[in-house]
Amino acid sequence: MQNPYDLIIIGGGPGGYEAAFRAAGAGMKTLLVEEQGIGGTCLNRGCIPTKTLMHASELYREAGRFEEFGLAAQNVSYDMVKMQERKAKVVEDLKDGIRQRLKSQKVEILQGHGMILGTGRVRVTVTAAGEGAAEEKILETERILIATGAVPARPPIPGLELPGVFTSDDLLDSDAGRQVYDPLIIIGGGVIGVEMATLYNALGCRVTLLEALPRLLPAMDREISQSLAMILKKRGVQIFTGAKVTRVAREEDGLVCHFEYKETPQSLPAAGILVAIGRKPYTGGLFAPGAEPAMERGALVVDGDFRTSIPGIYAAGDVIGGIQLAHAAAAEGITAVEGMAGLRPGIHLNVVPGCVYTNPEIASAGWTEEEAKAAGIPVVTGKALMSANGKSVIENQDRGFIKLVFDKETEVLLGAQLMCARATDLISELTNAIVNGLTRGQLAAVIRPHPTFSEAVTQAAEAALK
Repeated sequence: MQNPYDLIIIGGGPGGYEAAFRAAGAGMKTLLVEEQGIGGTCLNRGCIPTKTLMHASELYREAGRFEEFGLAAQNVSYDMVKMQERKAKVVEDLKDGIRQRLKSQKVEILQGHGMILGTGRVRVTVTAAGEGAAEEKILETERILIATGAVPARPPIPGLELPGVFTSDDLLDSDAGRQVYDPLIIIGGGVIGVEMATLYNALGCRVTLLEALPRLLPAMDREISQSLAMILKKRGVQIFTGAKVTRVAREEDGLVCHFEYKETPQSLPAAGILVAIGRKPYTGGLFAPGAEPAMERGALVVDGDFRTSIPGIYAAGDVIGGIQLAHAAAAEGITAVEGMAGLRPGIHLNVVPGCVYTNPEIASAGWTEEEAKAAGIPVVTGKALMSANGKSVIENQDRGFIKLVFDKETEVLLGAQLMCARATDLISELTNAIVNGLTRGQLAAVIRPHPTFSEAVTQAAEAALK
């Protein structure tokens, strides 16, 4: 059998299925291999489940103001089960949409574990539904694209294997997510940690965040980190930064997390402990012996065209390390396919917006003021406080701001940092401005409707114009 496929993609997350859409559009006969559920981590155990639950928890927070109105308390355990049921429906509806689109574009889907045997050869172990039997298929292809994503990382801390200690995957894709953990300890103050803290805090749970670095969201703008910490503390979240977890133990009263804070041993009891220190590239069982491409710190090494060290084998998304975001993986997968097809890349990969779905939302793109100054670039910043924004006042939003960073000499927008309602939607306008080299004058010249959160973009640009 000579190369029945032009492309086999291993991994059905955003990097894989978006690449499949682009390959089909370019006339490639494409097969998509997915071991678990179509949509990958993002749809099944990540972005979509998290945001669905967070949306419901915020509604719960608002409805939970029962004491102000003399109402009876809610049943949070019952509501958590209902939230999980709605999450499952949202996930399945979106999976159906992806499947239908793949089918309409004549992309074949194979449920099973893919192993690369070498250039142009993939073995797929398919489990027959309901029978428990396994079938192996050896498939031939011109090219292979690896988009297997990442899995939660677990640090070598004693006790993390105990019942009641889980990862975000466990919370979002197992029975563990149907329970309410009060108190809850979260190890890790990055994006996953602060989002989960927001979710459980909104449900009325006592939450403690333990972060090893000096501040929450250490990869983002310092002012965002400080403002978020203030808001979370105001809502009752306990935060320890610069904290080193030493062990977890099951003692007489249940789980206990031991850690060092300011060189002093501390311990806190918990009904559950979430390990949220990040994710690592997933390559388990992906390569036959002798078929492994070059790797670095567990991530596949690729060149500017997403080619691995083995001819005909490409990789994109979380499995190559770097920025681990669904939309980044999708853009990389599409770009890799365009290179295979000899097409001009249609996406700018140099500016990737980052979003955090706390309340208020957080978003950023491009350079922060600190990063620009460290690179020796003179900058001018413009800032708008959301306390003066009509829509924010109408919706009783918490404190927030929009900050824009411009090159002092060219006046071109270099970066944007937002902490406000709808920040994750507003960042697209500013990413577009960065990619297309818009200046502070051009941003200020746009008429934005009133009352909207977007008016603060005008105010920030005007502030930079002095």
